Amino acid sequence: MSIQKTAIVTGAARGIGAGVAQRLAADGFAVAVVDLDEAACKPVVEAIEAAGGRALAVGIDVADEQAVQAGVARIAAELGAPTVLVNNAGIIRDNLLFKMSADDWDAVMNVHLRGAFLMTRAVQAHMTKAGWGRIVNLSSTSALGNRGQVNYSAAKAGVQGFTKTLALELGRFGVTANAIAPGFIATEMTEETARRIGVPFEDFKAGAAKQIPVGRTGTPDDIAHAVAFFASEGAGFVSGQVLYVAGGPKD
Repeated sequence: MSIQKTAIVTGAARGIGAGVAQRLAADGFAVAVVDLDEAACKPVVEAIEAAGGRALAVGIDVADEQAVQAGVARIAAELGAPTVLVNNAGIIRDNLLFKMSADDWDAVMNVHLRGAFLMTRAVQAHMTKAGWGRIVNLSSTSALGNRGQVNYSAAKAGVQGFTKTLALELGRFGVTANAIAPGFIATEMTEETARRIGVPFEDFKAGAAKQIPVGRTGTPDDIAHAVAFFASEGAGFVSGQVLYVAGGPKD
């Protein structure tokens, strides 16, 4: 069977998303590099093209239903019908429960859960028509609970239930759905966290590494390798799983 090799990666202008987009491009996918700001996606597109791949920068607010529908239609027209979707877009609005505003709760839920729902609903039509698809959702070790992240933890736990249900509903169409739960990954987002709490980023990473069995923090490439497996032809019998990529076991 000839598979249309077009992938969509959300939140791909930087960090984990950028690493995943570049890895999928290296694996032969034409990649839609999606983020809120289309211009911010251009450097990732340029890096993919410089390495000989195909990519398209697309600005989509994943929490906006009309924007998602229009964006996915544009991707299908310009790159080809998407058969791989990586729901990576995410934000943090950390605070202790008694300080957290309803707006900060809603903002995190809208991007992580509503965004994953809208993107998946739009893309699954192309996958089911093709009889083949791969959905990879980004969860987090925070799904197990993390002080100061009641919104983010709830959203990332929700991603796991969302993933398992997709696996049940879409499996008969040749579509798999899996989740990856990263531990500490050195990205712009974790650097911003260090800055917010007033700790130098190198010290922040060193402190985290001491708690990780393999003795180091993760990189976007660590997550990209896991995505590449789930997106591969050979992973067709793996679905509904949550893979913790955290340098050690997680309960």
